[in-house]
Amino acid sequence: MTSSFNKRLVNKDQSVLVNQQHTLSLAQEILQLEAGEIDALAKRLDHHFSDAVALILQCRGRVVVSGMGKSGHIGGKIASTFASTGTPAFFMHPAEASHGDLGMITAGDIVIALSNSGESDEILAIVPPLKRLGASIIAITGNDASSLAKAADIHLSAHVTKEACPLGLAPTSSTTVALALGDALALCVLDLRDFTAEDFARSHPGGSLGRRLLVHVSDLMRTGDGTPQVAANATLAEGLLEMSRKGLGLTAIVDATNKPIGIFTDGDLRRAFERNINIMGARICDVMHANPTTIHQDQLAIVAVEIMEQRKVNGLLVINEAGVLVGALNMHDLLLAKVV
Repeated sequence: MTSSFNKRLVNKDQSVLVNQQHTLSLAQEILQLEAGEIDALAKRLDHHFSDAVALILQCRGRVVVSGMGKSGHIGGKIASTFASTGTPAFFMHPAEASHGDLGMITAGDIVIALSNSGESDEILAIVPPLKRLGASIIAITGNDASSLAKAADIHLSAHVTKEACPLGLAPTSSTTVALALGDALALCVLDLRDFTAEDFARSHPGGSLGRRLLVHVSDLMRTGDGTPQVAANATLAEGLLEMSRKGLGLTAIVDATNKPIGIFTDGDLRRAFERNINIMGARICDVMHANPTTIHQDQLAIVAVEIMEQRKVNGLLVINEAGVLVGALNMHDLLLAKVV
């Protein structure tokens, strides 16, 4: 039962009365506090940040991110962001590193080590062997005077004045700031690499962006015997039979060089009936649409979608560089490929 201020929530053991006004006020305070810490971080960025970006740009190996506990969770996301934006990167658990995973690191790698206190035993334990390997270390900590900050080649401060946790205990503001700092690093490197949307799509082939930027018309079009086409001197009946056999709701009309000179669709058939045209006796060139809309086989499939939407058609004829018909495509093909 809900009022303007209260909502009763039931768990397995008891009913709990939640004051909505208090809860919303607390949530707003938490979000504003974390946003304020990020704003403070942005204002105190200095040359150490640009030095870290330059170091990553010059890296000939991989970016290896490491951290314990909540810092480890943040580190995993930072590594993922680097990897998906053009910088080879992976996450390495510091405890596992001490038991063999250090073998994954080479002298050309950069290790981004996260620890709010800068005194995490598991992180500090791998610093000496990392230095012996010749790897560079970028530390992200909340304590400029910490052991990790002093041992690193570059230290980036993720200091916060207050955790958002009402008890002041759970890592909240500190993890948010560390994550934002990692995002800033990765995206500044992206910008300086001239990383493009197409580059991003190549590492996300299963996502909607990948499908939009990587799938070409040639990947989806019907080809060979699957392409509905008849000669210009064919009868309308022959065109209807071809259209029915190929199941695309259209057929191309081609000249002697196999270049499309017209198209006949289901809609054209309805209009032919409205005009009382003799279906059995008419030639298809008498009822076709001349100068049909075509698309090049090397164009992106998303361009085909845009053309169909603009022209209000459900199918396109596909041509090559010479203007020769090489296939056909309809909206159903694009829907199946999840380009739309």
